[in-house]
Amino acid sequence: MNLPEFSVIIPAYQAEATIGRCVTALNAQTMPRSRYEIIVVDDGSTDRTAAVALEAGADRVVTIPHRGPGAARNAGAEVARGDILLFTDADCEPLPDWLDQMTAPFADPQVVGVKGAYRTRQRSLIARLVQLEYEFRYERMARLPTIDFIDTYAAAYRRDAFFRYGGFATDIPVPSVEDIDLSFRMAQAGHLLLFRPAARVWHSHPATLKAYLTRKARYGFWRGLLYLRHPEKRKGDTHTDPALKWQFLLLAGTLALVGGSVFWPPLFPASVGTLLAFFLTTVPFACWAWRRDRAVALVWPWVTLLRGLLQGISLAAGLLYHRWLHLMARPRPGQVMESRSDPRP
Repeated sequence: MNLPEFSVIIPAYQAEATIGRCVTALNAQTMPRSRYEIIVVDDGSTDRTAAVALEAGADRVVTIPHRGPGAARNAGAEVARGDILLFTDADCEPLPDWLDQMTAPFADPQVVGVKGAYRTRQRSLIARLVQLEYEFRYERMARLPTIDFIDTYAAAYRRDAFFRYGGFATDIPVPSVEDIDLSFRMAQAGHLLLFRPAARVWHSHPATLKAYLTRKARYGFWRGLLYLRHPEKRKGDTHTDPALKWQFLLLAGTLALVGGSVFWPPLFPASVGTLLAFFLTTVPFACWAWRRDRAVALVWPWVTLLRGLLQGISLAAGLLYHRWLHLMARPRPGQVMESRSDPRP
């Protein structure tokens, strides 16, 4: 029996409401079905995730104890048979040409990883804001000859490279930065990673301000761990808006000056100045968004203010917490660290 060329791996946890649409979309690809397999990894769900995935047409469902998305993706990779491993999420619906678009760059033997893009059908204000936030970053990434940031709603890697670099981090229990960590490691080693904007998946973004800010705070906390592992990325990466770093610094300065003005009032005007400088950093995106969605452009500075405060605090907390954990768990002399090898002969 011929092996499939491509393996699509979907981690799923309590995903019975969405996994069926994801698998159905993958079964409706323009690529001949014989060329790829669909593997769903049920990450310890207590609902009908596994049953729904099989009913929708998954080739295989692997069930593991709940360990988080990184461990689930690795478990799928271990049973995959393709030479190219593709990843998407249970709440995504790949467009019909997604597989063709994601795999086309691998015709170049130098390409090791590929990243796709989000689309959304939602019309709520916050969901539209999230989509434009992504598209603003996509425009920047599309101009770059290589990238260092691949997130797994639309990701593909050569199998040999995936196992050579140990797969995804398994010590991050929630969806956050476990996927970015792998692409950072590959980029640091000099591998060619590409952005493929035509490889798109439908997604439901956070639809409320609370959900949006909660997600940003979670990512900020776990990005603290990412920056401890990859300190060179504190200067920036190919996905994150460069303005974000300045926004964190300006908000931190504003808070420090406001606090200091309690004891020395002449500091207060300086705090107003740093806050105005913060709002100036929101102007480029607001102007870009004005031509696409004026409501998003108008609320962007205020949403960015709240995002910057919460994400900045979460990032600081993450840096401190994960640094403390690292010090407490420092390996003993001679201790062997976990590695991952390709199980396929």
